[in-house]
Amino acid sequence: MQNKQFMVACSLAASLSFPAWAEKITGQVVNLKGEAVGGAKITLQGQADPALSVITDNSGGFTLDRVNTGAVTLLVEAEDFTSIEKSLQLEGQNIADLQLVLSPAAMEVIRVQASPFNATSISSALPVNVLTSDELRLKQASTLGETLKNEVGVHSSYFGPVASSPIIRGLDGPRVLVTQNGLDVGDASRVGPDHVVASETSTATQIEVLRGPATLFYGSGAIGGVVNVVDNRIPTSTDNAAEWLVEHNTVADENQASLSLDTGKDQFALHLDGFWRESNDYEIAGDAEAGHEEHEEHEEHEEHGEEVSESGTLANSASKSSGFTLGGSYLFDNGYLGASFSSMNREYGVPGHAHGAHEDEHEEEHEAHEEHEEHEEHEESPASDVYADMEQKRYQLLTELNFEQSFIQRLQGKLAYTDYQHQEIEGGEVGTQFDNESLEGRLDLYHQHFNGWQGAWTFHYKKSDFSAVGEEAFTPSSTTKSQAIAWLEEKRYGDFLLQLGARLEHLTISADTLVLEGHEHEGEAEPAQEIDFDKQSFNPVSASVGGVWDFAPDYNLGLSLAYSQRAPSAGELFSYGPHIGTNTYEVGALFSLHDEGDGEFHPHLIENDVELETSYNVDVTLRKYRGDFSFVLSGFYNHVEDYYYQHTTGLVFSEDHGHEDEALPVLVYRQADVDMYGAEIDLNYQLTPQVTTGVFADFVRGKLTDGGNLPRIPPTRIGSEFNYQGQSFDAELSASYYFKQDKLAVNETETSGYLMLDAHINYYLEGFGDDAVIYLKGQNLTDKNARVHSSFLKDVAPLPGRGISIGIRGSF
Repeated sequence: MQNKQFMVACSLAASLSFPAWAEKITGQVVNLKGEAVGGAKITLQGQADPALSVITDNSGGFTLDRVNTGAVTLLVEAEDFTSIEKSLQLEGQNIADLQLVLSPAAMEVIRVQASPFNATSISSALPVNVLTSDELRLKQASTLGETLKNEVGVHSSYFGPVASSPIIRGLDGPRVLVTQNGLDVGDASRVGPDHVVASETSTATQIEVLRGPATLFYGSGAIGGVVNVVDNRIPTSTDNAAEWLVEHNTVADENQASLSLDTGKDQFALHLDGFWRESNDYEIAGDAEAGHEEHEEHEEHEEHGEEVSESGTLANSASKSSGFTLGGSYLFDNGYLGASFSSMNREYGVPGHAHGAHEDEHEEEHEAHEEHEEHEEHEESPASDVYADMEQKRYQLLTELNFEQSFIQRLQGKLAYTDYQHQEIEGGEVGTQFDNESLEGRLDLYHQHFNGWQGAWTFHYKKSDFSAVGEEAFTPSSTTKSQAIAWLEEKRYGDFLLQLGARLEHLTISADTLVLEGHEHEGEAEPAQEIDFDKQSFNPVSASVGGVWDFAPDYNLGLSLAYSQRAPSAGELFSYGPHIGTNTYEVGALFSLHDEGDGEFHPHLIENDVELETSYNVDVTLRKYRGDFSFVLSGFYNHVEDYYYQHTTGLVFSEDHGHEDEALPVLVYRQADVDMYGAEIDLNYQLTPQVTTGVFADFVRGKLTDGGNLPRIPPTRIGSEFNYQGQSFDAELSASYYFKQDKLAVNETETSGYLMLDAHINYYLEGFGDDAVIYLKGQNLTDKNARVHSSFLKDVAPLPGRGISIGIRGSF
């Protein structure tokens, strides 16, 4: 009797401790015509067992075993179809012959790895750009900024063909975070626009852009958005795969090649990739200097009634780069653990510093000849003016574990250590050497569905030891540390998905003593000045409420309300000195300048504390994602209090900075309230099964609340494209018009509008692996001499002229 009671008690305890199981769910995935959809992925959301994510067979059939009883949701995804979610109520019984119907996707549906819950590109409250597969290979350029510059809402800082960073809705630098597989790339590109982004696009599998505040998941450096570069450096599969590419570009006589390999055996997976790229000075359609060119074009226009450009090259724009990545993983039944090592080297000229680069009968012609001879004697330098030499080594560790019967259903851990070095070299000598050692770790814990809520907690640590050493170092060495905790939740109420989040962060910045060399004033030598800084401490807070409402079939509306704070960077606080890369004299926000006249000024530390940058953001996105006609319409308004910006003082620095023939404008970081707003439109129409056309447009305004404009805000842009998809080839013709930018900051110059015409054609080969393509690309087909308003070098470095690229790529 006692044994029987004991067995009953054990059975009762087991029923309370473990969920009951339904035997299985079986069914079929079909399209609107009732035809089977093979290769569709079905995931039982809230269930951690890998067996509960299955792929349909050729007949569209699937089986899910060992399913928890109660309310469950099936997520169904398939290429060229719109993802759907199917909610079911299980009471311990089998479900058989379940039919799941997918509709064709008018726009590509891609899962975004940079989003907290891996939302798709059409189910995010914030607008998202995703480049992957053939589209990524088509748009791939030597820099991240140039790769993304034609995406809606995204422009390029364009600091030459190598050092170009993405600008999201008019924001860049320390407000836009660039990540590699979810962790900061750890370079110095957020410090200055002349620093290259240490991430390679030719070996990437996907590039994601989150337009709008993403501070909840990534910290205060993402107040303007995130660009996440995804690659397979830490593999999660043992499948064998290879991708390769070889290309030549005429505009810069550029050659490049890349290779990516994946393999594995049993539970071990291995990845190897590498790239190489080298180019000469690129061709331009007219003169490099804007003022000289406009004068000549005006005279030519009066004589001939049309615009005639003078061909040439942009001096000091050559580059070469190479790198490799090696990674491996051990695969568990419920996850993986992997590590990788990568090395990257880039050497590139910084345009805008060459003297006598063109034959213009100026007195610098003889000087240029001498510099050319010196270059021949010292071939290790690409030019005798300014160029940069960057080297980065990066170690990364990733892990993911899924737990079947635990409240914490998934754990993701990420760790990266980066050793970065960047030298700015002028006249063959190192003017400044930047070093950055960064360590970043984050732990994401995802819990099981609880009363319909899906959520995660994030613990985030980041440390950066940054130094700038040399005669022209413009910022003292500094250490930045941050610790943060974030909580994100989402729940579906019928057709409405609610998203909530909050983040608390503590950040400290400490800097070494700044030593300012003494100068001679009125015949007397002044002593050197030492400036000590107090440790700066900040506590940024971020919170957001968002939602996606499927208010009608094929449509949804996304709304995001965000409160975000950003701590200033070390460069924004402590800078004081000439920055040879940007041709400016930078002064940090902790200083005030005392103008003594006759070009003399002296710094003093301000008495009041600097403030956090605080942003109030509203973002609305309307989507139509099914049918022959699709669109994404976005509008945003962002009020920023205590915005950090570089104020032009009107002072110049012309002594002891290595540019005796020109004065450097003095720019001081100041804080002011700012309003930024804009809109983005992306329309697509499927004319026939083979032909599609699209139109896009974007604009952004950045204004000081008390009057005046922010500098280097991208102009309004409108574009269109026409695509043809044949059986063995496809082609595209695109045009983008950039309007004149005359909304100017103090001492900023106007930029003329221009039209960019591009085209490409792909021819698919048979018998050369899984996919081999010969392609031809033409850029700036009208050979327009165009300038990027958002670039520091717009008046001395126009965009490349007409360029033709021919290449072959493939996979096996």
